[in-house]
Amino acid sequence: MLLEFRVRNYRSFKEETVFSMVASKDDSLLRNVADTGVSAVKRVNRSAVLYGANASGKTNLIRAMQLMRGVVVDSAALQPNQEFNVQQYLLDLISPTEPTMFEVTILLNGVRYQYGFKFTKSRIIEEWLLVYQTSKPQVWFERKLDQASGEDIYKFGSNFSGPKAVWQNATRHNALFLSMAVQLNSKTLSSLHSWFADSFIVLLNGGEIGHDYSTQLLANTIGERRIVGLLNSADIGIKSIKTNTQKVQGFTMELPSGASKSEEMEITLPKFVHSAGDVSAEFDLGDESQGTQKLYALAAPLFDILESGKVLVIDELDRSLHPLLVRQIISAFSDPTQNCNGAQLLFTTHDATQLDYTLLRRDQIFFVEKGSDDASVVVPLLEFSPRKGEALEKGYLSGRYGGVPILANHLVEMSNCA
Repeated sequence: MLLEFRVRNYRSFKEETVFSMVASKDDSLLRNVADTGVSAVKRVNRSAVLYGANASGKTNLIRAMQLMRGVVVDSAALQPNQEFNVQQYLLDLISPTEPTMFEVTILLNGVRYQYGFKFTKSRIIEEWLLVYQTSKPQVWFERKLDQASGEDIYKFGSNFSGPKAVWQNATRHNALFLSMAVQLNSKTLSSLHSWFADSFIVLLNGGEIGHDYSTQLLANTIGERRIVGLLNSADIGIKSIKTNTQKVQGFTMELPSGASKSEEMEITLPKFVHSAGDVSAEFDLGDESQGTQKLYALAAPLFDILESGKVLVIDELDRSLHPLLVRQIISAFSDPTQNCNGAQLLFTTHDATQLDYTLLRRDQIFFVEKGSDDASVVVPLLEFSPRKGEALEKGYLSGRYGGVPILANHLVEMSNCA
């Protein structure tokens, strides 16, 4: 489970900003929290929501998580001179010359891992891993660039085993030690790396993803029944879903003789069956609404995330989806009978109707806003000490908690009818 994420000097985030999924001692909506069995972090929220005005930095926080995941998963495969696609805070003279910092604290099989790194476009500056097998942290490894020599200095803890010198020598300046050690078969670090690669799902652009995963699930009767059930829970009116396999033009391959050869490939497409009275008709995916297309694409990933206990981070979950459907997705993560393996949901939205004490605890709600230097900060609702039962939607829209645009006191001139 994700406990905490930290970011500094990335896009609109200048100073170190902390986002936490650790639950408070609040005894309301206890179904929304998971018991960890760890005394230092007894309870973790199953979901959390980020609100904020347009351009406040909500998406930048999601981008930071996505980039951290990408560096962990891909850095071992980078070319020696390949650069990272990272952008520092640009609105002062110092930050563009300093590194970006990412750090996560996660819980895996009852053990806390605190892992982070600092980096620029061209190289890793620092990297560290602390492991809490007891209440006290064990430093497994530290790596820091020595500015004088241009070499990385490593320190290893006694609890960290394996051919450390081999992994260290194989780690290039633009690769993470974690990534390279796992590529060279480190069993000690494999669970941490696997969490990034397999269990940390980060989706931008409203969660727009391909439909292939859901279409594959239609191959069995149970899978089709689950997807149809989810779509019908949104009152979409789909009776069944069929599949149609077609041959399409694939890629063209150049032969040694100078000729070319075209390859065909098979694709499987869904067909949605609607009926009215005694009449039924099949519709292509493109004939369905944007909301239906999005929900269909998300169906199989949502089932997998809930069943496997993964972390889903999604920007603009509510895009093309009705508020009641978004509420149903949140409720699924909060339901221990559906979410029995510790899956988590973090999403951004502008939909203030989700600010409801029957749906979310006060420690599940966060706001992102910018200061006078145009830098973003994450502010928990708890900092405003809201009363239990307080009208959160009204308070948010009135600007009490921040995270809303400061509008001019007159209408923007959109036309001139004079």
